[in-house]
Amino acid sequence: MRRMGLSGAVRGKPVRTTFSDKAAPCPLDKVGRQVSADRPNRLWVADFTYVSTWSGFVYAAFVIDVFARRIVGWRVSRSMEAQFGLDALEQAVAQRRPTNGLIHHSDRGVQYVSIKYTERPVDEGIEPSVGSVGDSYDNALAETVIGLYKTELIHRRRPWRSFEAVEFATLGWVDWFNKRRLLEPIGNIPPAEAEDRFHAQLEGTPMAA
Repeated sequence: MRRMGLSGAVRGKPVRTTFSDKAAPCPLDKVGRQVSADRPNRLWVADFTYVSTWSGFVYAAFVIDVFARRIVGWRVSRSMEAQFGLDALEQAVAQRRPTNGLIHHSDRGVQYVSIKYTERPVDEGIEPSVGSVGDSYDNALAETVIGLYKTELIHRRRPWRSFEAVEFATLGWVDWFNKRRLLEPIGNIPPAEAEDRFHAQLEGTPMAA
């Protein structure tokens, strides 16, 4: 290509969001790439990404229930500190009220292995789990959902003028994703419908076509 005077497209320098602290105490990996669940509130995965705005970077954190890939918690923040990931987790706990047997899995970013963050799941009877170092596959489901968020919302509607614009748009996208976005891995139905079907089958109630 160079000899022909051609060059490939360059997307720009990516922003690094995962900084691991090897000295920090870290929960064990209880998932081991087995990212699946036979019912809601068995396995949650968490991750976050960045969004460029005219006033600087903002960050969006998500907590996803693996069973139907439903987003159960999210938060947009002006900083990458642990609190905004914790806020997303708090929202998930408040909305779902999980019982014992739930695992919360994330990568080894300092936001997710901080004492504040790892103690909160334990307080709710949730088992914290953190992936292995340098393994991009064991949190792939969270990264897939975030990839859809970036493709379907962030890239499509940029440039973003402000933090508030990103926050409001994310609110609408999460609602659309959970209630109307068809997902092939769960049978080309939205996450909310997949969960409704599960609970209906559990209770022996027929679902309307």
